[in-house]
Amino acid sequence: MPKMKTKSSTKKRFRLSASGKIRFKPSGMRHGMSKRSQSMKRKARKVGVMSDSDSRIIMPTMPYAKKRS
Repeated sequence: MPKMKTKSSTKKRFRLSASGKIRFKPSGMRHGMSKRSQSMKRKARKVGVMSDSDSRIIMPTMPYAKKRS
């Protein structure tokens, strides 16, 4: 059986935590920072953890990521 391919967009945007949850960096921190509020910039610095319902959509695009329970 051939290898399954991981989606390139998923590979660039998401990581799996040690407990098996999907981690992501919030959007909106590339350019145009002067128009963003300070609170938005502060919140976007942190790494987010995806909800279970959203991670069920993303997991099929990461075929070799091991989900731990």
